[in-house]
Amino acid sequence: MSLFRKKSIDVLLKEAGGKGASLKKSLSAFDLTMLGVGAIIGTGIFVLTGVAAAEHAGPALVISFILSGLACVFAALCYAEFASTVPVSGSAYTYSYAAFGELIAWILGWDLILEYGVASSAVAAGWSGYFQGLLAGFGIELPKALTSAYDPAKGTFIDLPAILIVLLIVLLLTRGVKESARFNAVMVIIKVAVVLLFLAVGAWYVKPDNWTPFMPYGFSGVATGAATVFFAYIGFDAVSTAAEEVRNPQRDMPIGIIASLLICTALYIVVSLVLTGIVPYDQLNVKNPVAFALNYIHQDWVAGFISLGAITGITTVLLVMMYGQTRLFYAISRDGLLPKVFSRVSQQKQVPYVNTWLTGLIVAFFAGVVPLNKLAELTNIGTLFAFITVSIGVLVLRRTQPDLKRAFKTPLVPWVPLLAVAFCGYLVLQLPATTWIGFGSWLIIGLVIYFAYGRRHSTLNGPSEANEKVS
Repeated sequence: MSLFRKKSIDVLLKEAGGKGASLKKSLSAFDLTMLGVGAIIGTGIFVLTGVAAAEHAGPALVISFILSGLACVFAALCYAEFASTVPVSGSAYTYSYAAFGELIAWILGWDLILEYGVASSAVAAGWSGYFQGLLAGFGIELPKALTSAYDPAKGTFIDLPAILIVLLIVLLLTRGVKESARFNAVMVIIKVAVVLLFLAVGAWYVKPDNWTPFMPYGFSGVATGAATVFFAYIGFDAVSTAAEEVRNPQRDMPIGIIASLLICTALYIVVSLVLTGIVPYDQLNVKNPVAFALNYIHQDWVAGFISLGAITGITTVLLVMMYGQTRLFYAISRDGLLPKVFSRVSQQKQVPYVNTWLTGLIVAFFAGVVPLNKLAELTNIGTLFAFITVSIGVLVLRRTQPDLKRAFKTPLVPWVPLLAVAFCGYLVLQLPATTWIGFGSWLIIGLVIYFAYGRRHSTLNGPSEANEKVS
């Protein structure tokens, strides 16, 4: 029972294409691109831009976004190769099973559970804040006890709006993946239109003097800003969790991953330039910098649309993150490393019905009851860890299986994967020690679960020779 036993890519593809309770193939390249934009454009563009500019980078925030974007572009090219070669649910977890073996795959899967779960809960709490702000604009206020996570000192006990939005997303996800993708596409179009509206109005009020000094905190500030705004890019990897539900994954997966990332990177760069051009960077330390900038130039009517864009933006982030979480649980459970209840698929809707509700209840609990201000930092380290592993995985499979059929090939190997490792490694070193301690504690819990349950229940323990083939 080797800790590093691998699943061959042939077996992975056979499982994904097998008959019976499999997932429905109904997504296109457009759907995938919309999922990617839906996951990426959210709290990053509406919240993080102001704090990063005021505290870390100043007008050089645009360079911070370019640095983070480069790290993601290099990693995305590696993801695209894997997603077109192994179009199976599970993202980095599944790729690691083929490249490194079971133990590393479990560690990656456990890491991604943290990424999607914590991000979903944190995003739901953020959605609640914006929604309550919108209600306040109409003179409606919820009872204080129901407005935030458990904190008796402040008189709050449960975040009711956060719980309700999570349950609504669960209802949508259980209706079917195509229905969820349609809803996401509509919401993405709304929020991109709102961002473009900000650019169209704000561009006329840019004062180049506000870009001086360009780098007030030096390059170290720009680097810290890059690590901070990296959260803004989290989500494009969730596109790869949809691989098993795509009609033509070999062609559409690379398009969806790369197109969504390029669109969002371009938007981030232009928004950061316009934002710091309108408002002096030291005044941007606010929770709603985009709306604040419009109020600053007395364009209050547009600021209202920005609030609507923020709510739709955060809704799609929550939708895609929870979708990714359910498909990750599905893949890990199908391999036997988690109980089989997570891989049961509804025959009618062809979605993992029980899994989706269990995920929703867990996310709703954490979003509604547990303060997540510190846990959100764990999302960044978990994502960077996954990006580094996938990039190394491309190099490993190029060496161990050079003749493998690859519909998309990462260009300039080994340089692009090595650049992804270098950029992501640099960003992960910028994170505080407390984040590293929390991440290490989470991995220790995961290893206990693996050795107590997963290793003994793995499908690779079965007698089937096909399952035991080594890549």
